[in-house]
Amino acid sequence: MEDEEAEAVLRTVGRQIKMWREAAGKKQGELGAAIGYGEEMVSSVERGRRIPKPDFLDKADEVLRAGGMLSAMKKDVEEARYPKNVRDLAKLEDEAVDLGAYASHHIHGLLQTPEYTRELYLMRRPPYTEDEIDRHVAARVARKTVFERTPRPQLTFVQEEATLRRPIGGKMVLRRQLEHLLEIGKLRHAVIQVMPIEREDHAGMGGSLQLLKLRDGKTLGHLEVQFLSRLISDPRQVQTLEMNYGMIRAQALTPRESLAFIEKLLGEQA
Repeated sequence: MEDEEAEAVLRTVGRQIKMWREAAGKKQGELGAAIGYGEEMVSSVERGRRIPKPDFLDKADEVLRAGGMLSAMKKDVEEARYPKNVRDLAKLEDEAVDLGAYASHHIHGLLQTPEYTRELYLMRRPPYTEDEIDRHVAARVARKTVFERTPRPQLTFVQEEATLRRPIGGKMVLRRQLEHLLEIGKLRHAVIQVMPIEREDHAGMGGSLQLLKLRDGKTLGHLEVQFLSRLISDPRQVQTLEMNYGMIRAQALTPRESLAFIEKLLGEQA
């Protein structure tokens, strides 16, 4: 595991499962056979080495007659599955009253369909295992609650035109992704703009960026490149990111022009 917080959650869950198993007079292999998992998996979960899936907890709860105590841990376990930097970013996004992002290489994470996200992680080198891919996809999908919470935050996105044309996952995945962007573009609290390739003057040549204005009035920047994820809190650096993002939005197509552009690209996928 990547951090102490997640490790503590998994150790606690493991101890609870072991306690209920021993109280029921079952060995690890017997519990595994009863819930459809191997003895090694049960052992690893009890030691906090493996992350139990919701199905594991539900079946263990039923077999061990835990009265819902084990099933109730699903939410904490699910959050522990997410990488720490993703959990930290999700918490900030949940506190944001205004979120702005410019994406230059692929569709921004908050705008991605699950299929698109999976294809991105499949391309990672060195390759992730299937469990790691599932974990990262689930973490990214979970962040999308920012669109649904109340009060609604103001969300603005600028997508580089190339990201809308790159057929990540093939034409069908791209087509569904473009349809999803049009759906989000209809939301009153979300704005999507497109930065045309033909722009000569481009304030986003420094790469992708994200800005988060929090409830307490503080503004933070977030930068991500390769395997590095960094929060920017220095006021001068944040001010520079804000100026760049404002210029990027001014140089991009208007929201109405952008949605029309995405519709045109979607038509080309037919």
